[in-house]
Amino acid sequence: MQRLIKYIASNVQGKKVLVLFVITNVVYGFMLFVTIPKTMAYANGMKLLDMMPMGYDYDHVVDLFNTLSVEGRHIYLTNQIPVDMVYPFLFGLTYCLVIGYFLKKLNILKEPFVFLCVLPIIAGIADYLENFGIITLLNTYPDLTLLEVNLTMMASMLKSISTSVYFVGLIGVLLVLGIKTMFKINRI
Repeated sequence: MQRLIKYIASNVQGKKVLVLFVITNVVYGFMLFVTIPKTMAYANGMKLLDMMPMGYDYDHVVDLFNTLSVEGRHIYLTNQIPVDMVYPFLFGLTYCLVIGYFLKKLNILKEPFVFLCVLPIIAGIADYLENFGIITLLNTYPDLTLLEVNLTMMASMLKSISTSVYFVGLIGVLLVLGIKTMFKINRI
C-alpha cells in the first residue's frame, strides 16, 4: 500500500490530473455520443450489456443479440468495444489520481482513506473483464452458455458497484474539503 501512496503522491499535480481528467472524459464522451448510439441504433431500444448496471440474464443477452442482428453485433464488436478497451485504463488511473489529489489536499493520503483510490482501479479491471466477456459472447453467439453470461454479468455488476461506491466517497471527500475551506475562509 505504501508504494501506491508514493505513486499517487508523486503524480497528483493539478495540471497532470486535469489533463488526464479531460482526456478520460473526451474518450467517455466519444463513447456516449458516437459508438454507443451507433451500436444502439441496431438494438431497437434495448440496452447494451455494458449499460446495465443492475445486471442482465441469459434471455436478455439472446434477445439483444437477436435484435442487433449480424451487422449490429459486428458494430458492437468493432466500434464500441475497441474504444471501451481504452477507457477502463484511463478511468482507473484518472479517478485514482483525482481522489488522491483531494486526499492530499486534506492531508489524509494514507490508510484507510487511500483505499478510495483503489476503487476506480477495481472498476477498471471489472470493465476489462466485462469487455472480454462481451467479446466472448459476441464471438460465440448463438452458442452462448449460462456460465459465460453470468460471469460477464458479475463483471458488469462489480464495475457498477465499485464505481458507485467510488463516487459516493469522492462526494464525501469533496464535502469535507469544502467545509474545511469554508471554515478556513471564515477565520480570515
